[in-house]
Amino acid sequence: MASFEEHCQRCKEILGEPFPKVHLWLDEFFLKPPWGTRHRHLRHHRQGIEEVRSLWGDQAALAAEIHIRQDMEMEGWPEDRPIPKDGEEFRKAGLW
Repeated sequence: MASFEEHCQRCKEILGEPFPKVHLWLDEFFLKPPWGTRHRHLRHHRQGIEEVRSLWGDQAALAAEIHIRQDMEMEGWPEDRPIPKDGEEFRKAGLW
């Protein structure tokens, strides 16, 4: 899993700004019971990206997609494979 700093740095390189509130929001449940490290099914999907878009706009949604892809790549998810549409699809894909 990429660190908060790594997520911010990647977004700054690609989008020109770090979008810290997006990364904090996506990982809000990391290490919180009962989810812990299994928090990603809550927001690391297309539905989560659209929620970010409604909260902070299109650029923030791009930052969310960058964050999610960065985490998924570290889990072996191919770059060309679509991001799951929601938490249920995330779990069914074996990312849970």
